[in-house]
Amino acid sequence: MCGIVGIIGASAGAATTEAAREALLALTTLQHRGQDAAGILTLNNEGLHRVRNNGLVESVFNRENIESLKGAIALGHTRYATAGRGDITEVQPLILNYPFGIGMVHNGNIVNAEVLAQELKTQHRRQLLTHSDTEVLLNIFAQKLSSFQTDHLSFEQLCEAVQDLQKRAIGSYSIAAVIGDHGLLAFRDPHGIRPLVWGKRDGAHMVASESVAVEFNGYEVVRNLEPGELLYVDLEGKVHTKVLEKRTPRPCMFEWIYFASPESTIDNVPVYGSRIGLGKSLAQVIQKRMKEQGLEADVVVPVPETARIAAIALSEELGVPYRELLIKNRYIKRTFILDTQDKRQKAVNLKLSPVKSEIKGKRVILVDDSIVRGTTSKKIIDLVRKAGATQVYFVSTCPPIRSSCYYGIDFPNPHELIANDRSEKEIEQELGADAVIYQSIEGLRQALIEAGKQSPQFQPCMACLDGHYPTDIGDAKKMQAARVKDRAIVEGQAR
Repeated sequence: MCGIVGIIGASAGAATTEAAREALLALTTLQHRGQDAAGILTLNNEGLHRVRNNGLVESVFNRENIESLKGAIALGHTRYATAGRGDITEVQPLILNYPFGIGMVHNGNIVNAEVLAQELKTQHRRQLLTHSDTEVLLNIFAQKLSSFQTDHLSFEQLCEAVQDLQKRAIGSYSIAAVIGDHGLLAFRDPHGIRPLVWGKRDGAHMVASESVAVEFNGYEVVRNLEPGELLYVDLEGKVHTKVLEKRTPRPCMFEWIYFASPESTIDNVPVYGSRIGLGKSLAQVIQKRMKEQGLEADVVVPVPETARIAAIALSEELGVPYRELLIKNRYIKRTFILDTQDKRQKAVNLKLSPVKSEIKGKRVILVDDSIVRGTTSKKIIDLVRKAGATQVYFVSTCPPIRSSCYYGIDFPNPHELIANDRSEKEIEQELGADAVIYQSIEGLRQALIEAGKQSPQFQPCMACLDGHYPTDIGDAKKMQAARVKDRAIVEGQAR
């Protein structure tokens, strides 16, 4: 999972840095989507210009290097690494000088990346320089463009190149790319698993992972790109769109549960409204459990930050007071997207401090967005118990996560998932909670349907919950094994 942005026409001329500055602002609003690295690329008549590095957006960019990013076309990327080795060569945007000069940013995960990489090497004599699946996509795209042997690509040829990629690449991808002497293009995978929003303003256009980035820069949201759709804006500002390879839409449910910013709307479903709905739906499950087991609660406490909205709605439905009694250190990263368990554990120790005076003697409902590995949840429950709670009920706005995600969420090994092979009672014992209560799958789906006024047939991807994957995952387990190996190498180097 990453954050991407593409801009064309933001500045008056090729010598300005306005497009880069807008990309920087957009990446700042998308920082929650990835904290490993960031990069911006611009294009003008002198060629491609790029600044990238590991670290947060604010640490990668400064006044001096932004001044080097001239041009009216820009790409930006903030990285949450789920593939590759994590070194600077993999930091996006990635570029190729031939044909035309191409830059690309990618949000998602390609499950057959290793197979495609081998094809590029043996059939097309292309030697890849990284372990990034984005480089695989970039080379497939470039290979097709070079086959046209023309100085100027038509929209039909761009469609053919993107459709070739869509047919070969299995997995999730929202992509923005620039082509020298041509313009900006953006497209989604045929199931629309990863989000991509299109906005416009006074002849300029922006695409981004979330609507918050578009609106923050003063662009009006036009719409979400359709699954399998290509958007192309040429240097004259002419817009071309075409749906190339659409299948059943399966947007990732975890966007609304955890990843997306509350201000955003993802595929016409507002994130804030969906989390209100998740809280109301979960309250119904809790009420039933309370009645069956005689549970009573004195206070509802959210685990900051993502669960706060749902916890407010849950509190209102239950009639139990809402209190923010876990105080977050705002300078600690999002612990879920840290890349090792050791880092996550240390971050939790620094991240939250309980308000002991308000917790002591209370029966506490702790509300979190999800329970993945369970290590963070266990630590939080222990914190609240040590603060004096007499009962701790841990509730999740997400149903039990039982299976791997192959589309860009970091569930690398199903055996690391606490719900993979445990009953709810066993999970309670493992976490040390008096009760663990999960959202139902139907409750989750209904919350999204009602928030976005979707049709009853709306089917977000919930493969990590129910095992129903929208694509073939035949190569996914091989890729997963390689990814785990890569992570082990990185962790060994870090030590």
